[in-house]
Amino acid sequence: ARASMRPPAPRRDGPADRFDALHRLAGRDPGLIRSVKRLRSIGDHNLPVLLHGETGVGKDVFARAIHAASNRARNNYVALNCAAMPESLIDAELFGYEAGAFTGARRDGSKGLIVQADGGTLFLDEIGDMPVALQTRLLRVLENREVWPLGALKPVLVDIRLISATHRDLGRMAEEGAFRADLYFRLRGMEVRLPALRERADRDDVIRRIANEEAPNCRLSDEAWTLLSAYSYPGNMRQLRHVLRLAGCTAEDSIITDADLDLPPFGGRAGEPDLAAAERATIVEALRKHGGRVTEAARALKLSRATLYRKIKQLKIETAQ
Repeated sequence: ARASMRPPAPRRDGPADRFDALHRLAGRDPGLIRSVKRLRSIGDHNLPVLLHGETGVGKDVFARAIHAASNRARNNYVALNCAAMPESLIDAELFGYEAGAFTGARRDGSKGLIVQADGGTLFLDEIGDMPVALQTRLLRVLENREVWPLGALKPVLVDIRLISATHRDLGRMAEEGAFRADLYFRLRGMEVRLPALRERADRDDVIRRIANEEAPNCRLSDEAWTLLSAYSYPGNMRQLRHVLRLAGCTAEDSIITDADLDLPPFGGRAGEPDLAAAERATIVEALRKHGGRVTEAARALKLSRATLYRKIKQLKIETAQ
C-alpha cells in the first residue's frame, strides 16, 4: 500500500502572510496562481470579485480566503446562497425590514444580511439565481451604498465588499436578458475562474491533501490511488471530501482499498462543456422541484413546454413521464 504524500508547502511572503490561505487553495495550478497574484495586486481596493466555477469547486472557501486576506478580515463575513433560499424570502433576508413590515415579521424587525456585512464582506453564492426584481434593488445598493429595508422611512448607509459566485454563464444570460447587464458589470470587477477538479494541473496534489485532511490515519492502496487519480469528479472538491471521509470510516487496518471508495460512474459527462452541464443541472433541478411535471418546470424556467421537451431529449434527461 502507498502512503498518501503531502503536497508541496505553499509559497510564503514572510511569516503569517495574510494570503497564505489563498496560496494553499491555488496549489500548483497555473491559472489559480495567476488569479491569486492578481488578487494580491488589487490589495485592499474595494473591487467586487466574481467567482465562476462548477458546483462543488469550493467557491465559498475561496471567498472566505479572499475576505481573510483583506483589511476587512476582522469584520463580518456574511453569506447567502441565492439558489437555496425561496424567492419570497431573499428580499427580507438581504435587505431587512422594519417592525410590522409584513405578516409574520419579527416584532423588532431585522437588519438584513447587507447591513450585517457592513464593514466586512457579503458573499452571494449562485447569484445567477437571483430574481430580476431583486437584481434591481441590489444594483441600487451598490450604486448608492445604502439599503432601504422593507417598510423603512429612511435608508441605512453601508460599506461592503461584494463577492459573488455562479456556475452559470452570466455574460450570456446578460446578453439574453435573463440577468441585468448593468449589474453583471458591477459584479465583475475581477473575475476568477475556479477550475473543476478534473481540470486542475495539480489534481494529484489536491487528492493527497484532502486524503490527509479527511482520513489522516489511513493509507491509500495502489488500487485505491489509481481509482482516485483517474476519476472525473462531477461533484468536484465536495464529492472528493465526502468520498474520502467515508473511506476513512470504512477502511480496515487503516488501509483504504478500492472497495472503500464510493465513486459512481459519471465519467462520460467529464467532457461536456460547462454550459451544457450547467443547463442540464438546472433542468434536472427544476424537474425535481416540480415532481417531474414538465409543464410546471417549463413555467418556472420561463421556457415553452415544446422547448423544454426538446432540451430534455437533447441533453438525454430521464423524466418520470
